[in-house]
This record gives sequence, C-alpha cells and structure tokens, in this order.
Amino acid sequence: MPARTALPTSDRVSGGSGIVVRRPLRVLAWLSFLTEVIIIGTGGAVRLTGSGLGCSEWPLCTPDSLVPLPEQGIHGVIEFGNRTMTGVVGIVAVAVVLLTLFAIAGRPAVMRALAFAGGGILLAVPAYALAAALDLPAFGFASGALLVAVIAAAIDAGRRLPRRRDLSTLAWIVLAGVMAQAVVGGFAVLTDLNPFLVGFHYTCSLVLVCVAAAYLVRLDATAGPRERVVPRWFQMGTHATGLVLAVTILFGVLTTGSGPHSGDANVIRDGFDATILAHVHAWPGYVLAALVLALTISAWVLRLPPRRWLLVLVVAIAVQVTVGVWQAREGLPELLVGIHMVLASLSAAAYTVVVLHLKRPVAQEDSSADA
Repeated sequence: MPARTALPTSDRVSGGSGIVVRRPLRVLAWLSFLTEVIIIGTGGAVRLTGSGLGCSEWPLCTPDSLVPLPEQGIHGVIEFGNRTMTGVVGIVAVAVVLLTLFAIAGRPAVMRALAFAGGGILLAVPAYALAAALDLPAFGFASGALLVAVIAAAIDAGRRLPRRRDLSTLAWIVLAGVMAQAVVGGFAVLTDLNPFLVGFHYTCSLVLVCVAAAYLVRLDATAGPRERVVPRWFQMGTHATGLVLAVTILFGVLTTGSGPHSGDANVIRDGFDATILAHVHAWPGYVLAALVLALTISAWVLRLPPRRWLLVLVVAIAVQVTVGVWQAREGLPELLVGIHMVLASLSAAAYTVVVLHLKRPVAQEDSSADA
C-alpha cells in the first residue's frame, strides 16, 4: 500500500471532509475577522471625533476630489481612512471567497466565480452611465449591480459545490455584506448622518464580525449532521441569552444615536432622551451578565463542551459592563465609548462561537476500517 504524503503542519484536512486548508486561507480567514473588528473601531473613530461629514460626498470625498483636500483637515483624513479600510476589508473578503472555492472544488469553481464577477462589471457600467444621465447616485447603482452579481454567484456556488457549502455560504455572506455596507455608509453620508442609518450600519458590521467568527469555527469542523451535546434546558438558556444580547445591543445603538456623539458638530439629534435610554440599555445588560455567568458555572460543573468559550464570553461581558458604567459616570468620553463599541462586537462573536459548540458531528462508522 503506497505511503501517504504528509501535509505541512499549516495544511490540514478540514473535518475529515477531504478539504485541505492551507496556510493562506487560514491566515486570510483570521485577517477577515480582525479587519471586520478593526473597521468597527475606525467607524467609531469617525463618529466620536465628529468626522462623519469630513468627506461631504460619496464615493468622492469632495465634489472634485477622491481624497481629502487640505481644507477638510483632520476630519477628512479620518473619514477617508475609514473608507480606505472598507477597501481592505473587501479585498480580504474576495480572497477568502476565492481560496474557499479553490479548497472545495478547485480551479473550475474559482473561474466560474470570476465569470460572475466579469458579468457584474458588464452590468455595472451601463447602470452607472444610466444613473449618471438621470442625475441619480451613479456609484450606488453600479455597486448595486455588482452586489447582484455576487449574490447570483453565491447561489450558483451553493447549488454546484459537492461539499462544505457551509464554508462557501459564510464566505459569500461576508463579501456581500461588505459590499452592501459600503452602499449603506454612502447613504448615511448623503442623508447627513441619519441616526437610524448610522445605527443600522454599525449593527451590520457587528453581524459580519459574527459571521467571520463562525467561518473560523467551521473551517476545521466536520461536515454533515450534528447532534446536541448539552441538555435541552442549557440549549434553550443559551438561545434566550442571545436574545437578551441582541436587545442590549439594540438599546446601546439607540442610546449612542441619541447621545452627544452624532458624528458631526453640525448634526443635532433628538427624538429620544439619551439619559433614559442609557438606563434602559443597562437593564438588559445586567440581565445578560447574570445569564452568562449562570451558563458558565453550569457548563463547568457539568463539563459541557462550550465551557471554555463561555468563560471567554463571561470575561468579555464583565469588561463590557465595567466600561459601560465607567463611561456613563465620566460623561461618555470618546475613547471609552469607542472601546465599548468594539467590545460589543467581540462579545457577540464569542457568543456565536458558544452557540456553534452546542452541537457536535454525528459519529459515523468508518466503512474503510476493515478494507
């Protein structure tokens, strides 16, 4: 029987499915997660320094320049830096998609995805020209055409790939989300930082952090049916905790949107009392901390698989609550608010990992054992 060729330590077969996860894919998957977190930080910097309209136009910075001019000052640099970071996140997302397709189905899958990309470009050009002729946001329409092509390519890949559609789907979601986020950010600028659009923009970024975290978990997971490895009451409690986490984040977004950090000195927000919302935001936050602590203690007592990630989550929530109380008492200093925003995304990512550890692959007999 011929000897098997050993894979380099950085190239592993993912989950026994025959997919070789090479170092470039693994590194870029981590970079995707990190850049998704970083862009929340840079987006927060835009808002907290009052640089939201540092670039008055989109996709250009000014009516006549792609980059900020000296008269835009530091606010233009900060806003343009965040836009540049969007490009970095997008490039990494494209690379993860292509390497994922290559790992699953080889070169033909990559070439088919590139064909869809070419079709999207051919669709974007006339969309841009027509929108410009009608005095509509031309870049937005062109971006929409490219987004349609990405969604079509994702659906096509999901139908054709022989295995690991979970990895493909997660990678495509991140790419499509990044593209959609660029358009949402543009509309936020064009609407003079509408607080609901800005809040939606942040929430979508947080969701993308969770999807990137899920991709990292699934990268080495076994494909196929999965079974629950925790008691049903524990599973239900975990999902209830997720609901409380979502409510906490929602009221946090509303609180920030009604507070002093509107994103620009000339943008005044009203409609909600930020002081009242701060208290409403704190209530589910304390409930969340209690639920996570109870789940963590239960998991360690019962030796359940998610226990280590629950420990990570309980630490993240504890730090988050501490920073939240601190920033409220100090009058919402910009740095603490920014840390609070980033920590929310990391807490949500840790919770995502916990949920993915509630089940494990169904044990299957190895039919080749006696071969």
